[in-house]
Amino acid sequence: MAWLLLLAGAALLAPAAASEVTAEEEQLFKAWMLQHGRRYGVGEYERRLRVFVGNKRHIEGHNAGNSSFQMALNQFSDMTFAEFKKLYLWSEPQNCSATRGNFLRSDGPCPEAVDWRKKGNFVTPVKNQGPCGSCWTFSTTGCLESAIAIATGKLLSLAEQQLVDCAQAFNNHGCSGGLPSQAFEYILYNKGLMGEDAYPYRAQNGTCKFQPDKAIAFVKDVINITQYDEAGMVEAVGKHNPVSFAFEVMSDFMHYRKGVYSNPRCEHTPDKVNHAVLAVGYGEEDGRPYWIVKNSWGPLWGMDGCFIAGGGAGKAPEPLL
Repeated sequence: MAWLLLLAGAALLAPAAASEVTAEEEQLFKAWMLQHGRRYGVGEYERRLRVFVGNKRHIEGHNAGNSSFQMALNQFSDMTFAEFKKLYLWSEPQNCSATRGNFLRSDGPCPEAVDWRKKGNFVTPVKNQGPCGSCWTFSTTGCLESAIAIATGKLLSLAEQQLVDCAQAFNNHGCSGGLPSQAFEYILYNKGLMGEDAYPYRAQNGTCKFQPDKAIAFVKDVINITQYDEAGMVEAVGKHNPVSFAFEVMSDFMHYRKGVYSNPRCEHTPDKVNHAVLAVGYGEEDGRPYWIVKNSWGPLWGMDGCFIAGGGAGKAPEPLL
């Protein structure tokens, strides 16, 4: 059984391009290129240098302010946010509204805090979707991997590429986007999902190669939590398993490094979402509730591939981000 909640949020605008580049900034860029294996032609070098410096200055300005989270240079720092969105987020509009939830509350209090990564071998390592808007597949497999591990004690690594290649009939679009709710429905009616070793990830659209005899994960039922029902999400994560959800990524999140991510300009429309992730826990610090979230941009991004998101855990329903 898989649990999922779909929410919407917002973030800040992309940084402005840098004007004059200093010698120190260019040296930093060259060191960054070496670290990340980047090579450019002459014209492309100049353009990427200015984008990099623009991002660097935006990060420095943000970190100098009074924010609950910090930003840092990372593997995306030579890209404009428009380029990043095109490669890593959904390009097809996705309406994640889950207004008809079928999650039934249970009696008894929820744990005050939980982190499924620390409770046992229940969460697979952070994966990397690469330049493909397939985050919805990683959110789906992450949720199902954890649900199976919690139920059976066996942690599997499931095939995101099968969802990319085979789930189009359930209103998913491969590298152009999709939703975990629709991916779970595909697995349910398809009668299975293969393992990643048998159906390796390629970060691009392909022809469906599903082999029923090699399916290792199955879905009996899908539980939807009503949109914005954060108390329901607390109960699902606290008492059952990690939960899939979706939100809108914008430029400040692209360079997130650590701390509690939040944004006062949050929107409330579910049609704005462009990224799906996995809530693996929650807690509270200094009276402020937060979520622990597993991303799919590799372990070098954020906090070992994860982030902390501010929320109203256990209080009145509100957007997670």
